[in-house]
Amino acid sequence: MTVSTSSPSGTDGVRVVTVDHPPVNALPVRGWYDLADAVRAAGRDPEVRCVVLAAEGRGFNAGVDIKELQRDPGHASLIGANRGCAEAFAAVYACEVPVVAAVRGFCLGGGIGLVGNADAIVASEDAVFGLPELDRGALGAATHLARLVPQHLMRTLYYTSRTVTAAELHAHGSVWQVVPSAGLQDAALALAAEIAAKDGHLLRLAKAALNGIDPVDVQRSYRFEQGFTFEANLAGTAGRVRDTFGKEA
Repeated sequence: MTVSTSSPSGTDGVRVVTVDHPPVNALPVRGWYDLADAVRAAGRDPEVRCVVLAAEGRGFNAGVDIKELQRDPGHASLIGANRGCAEAFAAVYACEVPVVAAVRGFCLGGGIGLVGNADAIVASEDAVFGLPELDRGALGAATHLARLVPQHLMRTLYYTSRTVTAAELHAHGSVWQVVPSAGLQDAALALAAEIAAKDGHLLRLAKAALNGIDPVDVQRSYRFEQGFTFEANLAGTAGRVRDTFGKEA
């Protein structure tokens, strides 16, 4: 598991937090906490005025490491994943400066939690977004999908586990820009640099003000959803469905 932080040359005031956890960036419990720590540290740095959240490999994020949950005969990993995801999502949302998500490939499950809490999204043409939670014996992150699409579309996507493209989200206004995959990093950095050109103190005040007028408390709402994930696990439903993950019907 690797979470790295860098300061690209020529982009004053921009910090890039990158996840690289092969093969598909499905994060174990520790990974979610590491990501939260990296984003918080970047936001606290007085020299930083914008954070870019990026990923290496085949896709942006495939959610929770299901195999870690399957290996645990008890509930410790599930509790850890619930809390770790909540920490990472909250770190992005409450980051003291704006966060730009640079999304390529798949953005699933926990990935939706990350981008749904970001301030802006730049995506590659091959990016797809979705919540396959019902296929994985879980619930959650509808709070964040609802920040990307209208309510009825959110519900249909949630119930069916279908995905939507970056172009479709761009049409809904939740993705700022769709670019060829090769140009994703440059496009995300260009937007971040434009934001970072503003006064740092005013940016931090603006971020706090915009969070303060949100109609939904995303952290409380997401933790409410997670209670149903745990209930499904206690009932045995989650484990039964989760055990079919990755297997042919």
